Amino acid sequence: MSTSIKNQSAILAKLGIEKLNPMQLEAQTAIAKSDAVILLSPTGTGKTLAFLLPLIKELDEHLDEIQTVIIVPSRELAIQIEQVMREMGSGFKVNAVYGGRTGSKDRIEIKHRPAVLIGTPGRVADHLRREAFSTDHIKTLVLDEFDKSLEVGFESEMKDIIKLLPKVNKKVLTSATQGVEVPHFVRLQDAITIDYLKGRSSNLEIKKVLSPAKDKLDVLVDLLAHIGDQNGIVFCNFKDSIQRVSDFLTFKKIPHGIFYGGMEQVERERGLIKFRNGTHKILLATDLAARGIDVPELDFIVHYHLPLRGEEFTHRNGRTARMNSNGTAYVIQGKEEVLPDFIGDLPEEVLEKKLLPKASEWGTLFISGGRKDKISKGDIAGLFLKQGGLNKEELGVIELKTDCAFVSVKTKKIKSLLPKVNNVRLKKKKVRVTEI
Repeated sequence: MSTSIKNQSAILAKLGIEKLNPMQLEAQTAIAKSDAVILLSPTGTGKTLAFLLPLIKELDEHLDEIQTVIIVPSRELAIQIEQVMREMGSGFKVNAVYGGRTGSKDRIEIKHRPAVLIGTPGRVADHLRREAFSTDHIKTLVLDEFDKSLEVGFESEMKDIIKLLPKVNKKVLTSATQGVEVPHFVRLQDAITIDYLKGRSSNLEIKKVLSPAKDKLDVLVDLLAHIGDQNGIVFCNFKDSIQRVSDFLTFKKIPHGIFYGGMEQVERERGLIKFRNGTHKILLATDLAARGIDVPELDFIVHYHLPLRGEEFTHRNGRTARMNSNGTAYVIQGKEEVLPDFIGDLPEEVLEKKLLPKASEWGTLFISGGRKDKISKGDIAGLFLKQGGLNKEELGVIELKTDCAFVSVKTKKIKSLLPKVNNVRLKKKKVRVTEI
């Protein structure tokens, strides 16, 4: 393994990033020189890359054991960080373990030890209790969105993880929440805090939309027509509500995706993929989507249900107006509803009657082969452009996974494209290509 894999400029070139932002540069310096770092920065500012870059430099390429463990509160975040590290092309093995899939699959994957193990607290704690791998060489522990893990009830698992990793000498904690206390059991001493939450100039507008009835469905449809053809998330408090809202939007012929905790993992992942690649511009979601997932820059978010706590309000709003972009958060206030103090008084948005959002010009295709089949994004692009006869403008985002891939294609081309690319050989594997 060549040391050039740790070359930062080469890694950034692979990711298509010209330069790091100030937060990432400051975090990189702090993590390199300190054994305890707390990184506070809004969702979507690049915290993952901020801690991965300096940690990769510290990995021993001659050691075939787990050296770094990253704990995350959700499956989506585990998958997302795994994907980022693989796209960095460092050459170090990485695996993600999480609930919702069999433990035997985890054991098969980590039998050949990754240098970096990413996982949700419950699943990582379970492997540690079973002594599934040696902890002698695990020197670095990252608690990503650590407050969220505590919030969703993983305190006992987090305590066990820290107790069962006695050789750890470097800890990095990240959060998008201001003023969170680090629990005593984390044993963080003399930590450097990098705070990009304070004094952040926001381009976020927050407005309220009044509903004349308790039921907000009609007002939501009017609001989406008023907003027009833009990307956004509609937040609901309960998964049952999402199904009800989804049925109504389907009845109104408004295309959308859904995302909540009770869905099968494969459906959750596909919902995000189709939202990222433009197949869906609107996503109905619970607070599971408020942070820690990779979604495109959003023009708006809607609080269909009022958030129950100030933190939820902040994190939902943080999904739009990220970095230097503008964005609007709409609060739908039902008849007899009182806005909580943490929302305060808001200017009212008067809705103008406009056309409902149109169906996207993009569709999503599934390919039954992925990274483990030695298939690259270039191979897929070549298949679709040469054999499929697409123009570059008709081929969208390609997401490559371990055992499959997803490609966005202009919908008007899908029918003629499929017979040309389905059941053909890609590298050494015959792949199925289907629309999802």
